[in-house]
Amino acid sequence: MKQTELDELLGKLTLEEKIGMIHGSGLFHTQGVDRLGIPPLYTSDGPMGCRMEYDDKKWFPIAYSNDYTSYLPSNTALAATWNPTLAYETGKVLGKEARGRGKDMILAPGINVQRSPLCGRNFEYMGEDPYLISQMVVPLIKGIEEQDVSACVKHFAVNNQETKRLEVDVEVDERALREIYFPGFEAAVKEAKVKSIMGAYNRLRGQFCCHNDYLLNKVLREEWGFEGITISDWGGVHDTTEAAYHGLDIEMSVTDDFDEYFMAQPLLEKVQSGEIKEEVIDEKIRHILYVMNELHMLDGERKAGAYNDFKDREQLLQVALESIVLLKNQDQILPIKREKNKTILVVGDNANRRQAPGGGSAEIKALYEVTPLLGITMAAGGNMKVLYEPGYDANTSGNIWDNPDAQSEAGQATSLQDTGKKVVIEKDPEVVKARNLLLKTRAIEAAKKADMVIYVGGLNHIQDTEGQDRENMKLPYDQEALILDLLDANENTVLAMVAGSPVDMTAFEKKAKAIVYSWYAGMEGGTALGQVLFGEYNPCGKLPVTFPKSEQDCSAHNIGEFPGDDVVRYKEGIFVGYRYYDSYDVEVQYPFGFGLSYTTFVLSNLSLKEMKKLDDKKTFEITLQVENTGNQTGAETVQLYVGAKSKEIERAKKELKAFQKVTLEPGEKKEVTLNLSKEAFRYYNVSTMQFEVEDGDYEIMVGTSVTNIMLTDILQIKG
Repeated sequence: MKQTELDELLGKLTLEEKIGMIHGSGLFHTQGVDRLGIPPLYTSDGPMGCRMEYDDKKWFPIAYSNDYTSYLPSNTALAATWNPTLAYETGKVLGKEARGRGKDMILAPGINVQRSPLCGRNFEYMGEDPYLISQMVVPLIKGIEEQDVSACVKHFAVNNQETKRLEVDVEVDERALREIYFPGFEAAVKEAKVKSIMGAYNRLRGQFCCHNDYLLNKVLREEWGFEGITISDWGGVHDTTEAAYHGLDIEMSVTDDFDEYFMAQPLLEKVQSGEIKEEVIDEKIRHILYVMNELHMLDGERKAGAYNDFKDREQLLQVALESIVLLKNQDQILPIKREKNKTILVVGDNANRRQAPGGGSAEIKALYEVTPLLGITMAAGGNMKVLYEPGYDANTSGNIWDNPDAQSEAGQATSLQDTGKKVVIEKDPEVVKARNLLLKTRAIEAAKKADMVIYVGGLNHIQDTEGQDRENMKLPYDQEALILDLLDANENTVLAMVAGSPVDMTAFEKKAKAIVYSWYAGMEGGTALGQVLFGEYNPCGKLPVTFPKSEQDCSAHNIGEFPGDDVVRYKEGIFVGYRYYDSYDVEVQYPFGFGLSYTTFVLSNLSLKEMKKLDDKKTFEITLQVENTGNQTGAETVQLYVGAKSKEIERAKKELKAFQKVTLEPGEKKEVTLNLSKEAFRYYNVSTMQFEVEDGDYEIMVGTSVTNIMLTDILQIKG
């Protein structure tokens, strides 16, 4: 439709019909206007696939078989690939599946910065670096929206903890907002042209983010030119007048009193009384009609989708493969040598656990999920014996969140009262202790007899979940002691961690010969792990987040506040993640950008050249050579960091400003070209309220992680 036709359509709507379009009339949809051919807007969680179907008014799964769907790798896993092309292809899968399920808006991706390793929803996000987030989220959105489905980037903004998420007030300085917490959202709006943004539960500077005048009006609309829909997080609205005037288009919640929502009957009455002008409502309808028109919801020319497409599984497997990070490989114990290992023992609850049903709103009713145990056994090929011992019982609390149906009902329906805390039925501690001792003893005895042990541990969605943060970085279920005993019993013990956040591995890291990190990698995650362990695929993942030795080493904890109380103060400012650890020389377990391979690479011949664009903006071209010096095909991610030599402005020692993933055959060399615009050197000046580039020297640092810098040069900026 043309804009004039949309304006005519708006003019035909009654006030009551407009109100119906701007709030939920079901748990996941708004109201349409049949007489004018305007459909309801159907939404669905979430970031790891299209969520199961629920009753329209209650949090009861419908439980038919037609909502089994693909389980996608988590956003942290996707970020660990450092591969924007894979992000685009993953977006296409997610958008196609959402459209195939009849959805108009998929509530993804989540791009909040991982400020602390303890945030319960870190697994839904893309790491700690704003540049990496921006580079990965733009193609992901484009892939989704090519399928005539709106992406919904969330949660805007500074939603970096689950503790007191419904009311906590964030105090953060403007420079940190602009340099750390805003760039991913800004890229989503300006570069990806995303159709929807979801507000956050928390407050920013005293005002709730879902009707925050600064965020939604001044920044999003006026500065960035956003034209799409702003939608609340479910239950994130607290005031009718503020919601009307402060930039919110659609209110959603978790309750079934739809007519009593703040933007329902209460708003209707305020408009009828003249307290709020109808023109305010019209502006919201314009945004909704604009998005509906862009998605071809009004003209009958919409693309058809598809879900559980066999071809898409290969794509999801590739993401899982590229996401796996090899952290340690002493004595080249990996890949597993088939001729030397006839009996392999797999230990750990995570080896046999399906992760798809957990995590809160990220839960997926997966068509299938290849567990690590299944993937390892498949990769073993039948010529070696694969045994399994759980080693511990992860369900000893009787936590009902292990049941996806119970999780949905107990968690979502009451999330506005108890902030999503889980319902736990404690079991007899003596019974629990005895059972775990038995399981541990069996695992240790079996380890002594095996040629090799693969321990699959880490976290699960009892810890990595919406609604709560972890207390510390320690592994749950006394895994630390179990791992140490396994390493004593069999020195050929490989540790394979599954988690969405960093965990403390300091107690056993030096003793273990090999450690891999595989995140929540989707329906083919177990397949990918098996292929990497057996050398069918050379690992190439890189950490999108720093692994500190302890949460107390993190700047959010030792400079700022986490989780704070009613107020949380981000006193660390711009020094988030590696910007802090690197600038303040804090020793970490594993640095940002780190990841090993079964082959080796050398970087050489760094060259800097100043170019000029047609628009007369200065651009710098950086070239270098990458050589595979090992004997296997592999991929390396070349990372370029910029360091300002400023004496006037406080800057981080290094900031990621470019990267490129390159695949090489053994002995092959390739030239890599990276481009930097002047934006790569800027900082936010709080006095002038704009980004500026300071004249002076800037160090160009190229390497394979933030700490493994191989090539450096100085670039001078003037005028």
